Amino acid sequence: MKKQYILLTLLVLTITTLQAQNDSIYFWKSGALLEKRSIKTADLDSITFKQPTPAIASVTICTQTWMLKNLDVTTYSDGTPIPQVTNQTAWQNLTTGAWCYYENDPAKGAIYGKLYNWYAAAGIYDAASAANPALRKKLAPTGWHVPTDADWTTLYICVGGESVAGGKMKETGTAHWQSPNTDATNSTGFTGLPGGFRNNNGTFVNIRKVGEWWSSSEFSTADAWYHYIWNQFTDASHDYGNKTKGSSVRCLRD
Repeated sequence: MKKQYILLTLLVLTITTLQAQNDSIYFWKSGALLEKRSIKTADLDSITFKQPTPAIASVTICTQTWMLKNLDVTTYSDGTPIPQVTNQTAWQNLTTGAWCYYENDPAKGAIYGKLYNWYAAAGIYDAASAANPALRKKLAPTGWHVPTDADWTTLYICVGGESVAGGKMKETGTAHWQSPNTDATNSTGFTGLPGGFRNNNGTFVNIRKVGEWWSSSEFSTADAWYHYIWNQFTDASHDYGNKTKGSSVRCLRD
């Protein structure tokens, strides 16, 4: 009886040792085994399950690949939060990045995306990054960037020039654009939407009439270049405006 007890103890110890040396991890989906891996648990600090990054809808126009929708993020690419600023007075006094919905209405944001001031487009999130460009964040997701003024010009040249680019970039119909949505064909597939903008004084104007997007290019210490298309015109235009304005952002693949 004593010998049997010793043998049983040795057997248990042997099994326990083998399990500690080489465990198995099984990967299942819908009842089917996808993969089995043998690994020493002592070599693992932790196991993390990560959802795959959703694909970003895009359209290729000549040599460029653009996002198909206006940007709709609340953090910079490294996860640093971008504050939502709803108060009119607070908005006009900003010197760092912020976002809002048009008229602070999430239902409008679901269609047209968010409005960002230029400081957010430039990745300026605090006083130090305002003074030193090397410290700035990146608004666009990894693999994308906020287009420069020259990037927008490249798009216009590709589709036949500024005088016709607007019509070729606008979503067709009047579901989102106010009539007449002149010469809208969306032949480029850009599917431009009229998200309007927020003035530097904090007021909201021209939703359903104008689509307006920041470039990353500065005009002066106070102003930066932006690009826009209107419901009544077939052209695309650019101008410079106060960096505190709230405009849409459409990203370009690196």
